[in-house]
Amino acid sequence: VQLQASGGGLVQAGGSLRLSCAASGRTSSRLATGWFRQAPGKEREFVAGISWSSGSTYYADSVEGRFTVSRDNAKTTVYLQMSSLKPEDTAVYYCAAALRTGVGVLRGDYNYWGQGTLVTVSS
Repeated sequence: VQLQASGGGLVQAGGSLRLSCAASGRTSSRLATGWFRQAPGKEREFVAGISWSSGSTYYADSVEGRFTVSRDNAKTTVYLQMSSLKPEDTAVYYCAAALRTGVGVLRGDYNYWGQGTLVTVSS
């Protein structure tokens, strides 16, 4: 499975961005996809995830109510809609995938990773 993340950029606090993660290769309806982020000097942390088959979602407390993860089965693409962005959301965002039935929240739950896309939120 190959993952291609895109959509990062510079946005003012309070603004919105939508990230995309396109999957290709040996994709499966059993894929779960997660979004992680890593700020400078910090550990990579879970942000949101979605089960490809059921559509069930899970969010980190820090983004609950502001971010929405969704998927487009026809295009094998997962999206992360980010709203009400804060400077502390600044990070490199990564998408990841795994053949599992539920959404994982740990880095070790995923074995496929895309390249990161930088999101910078100015105050």
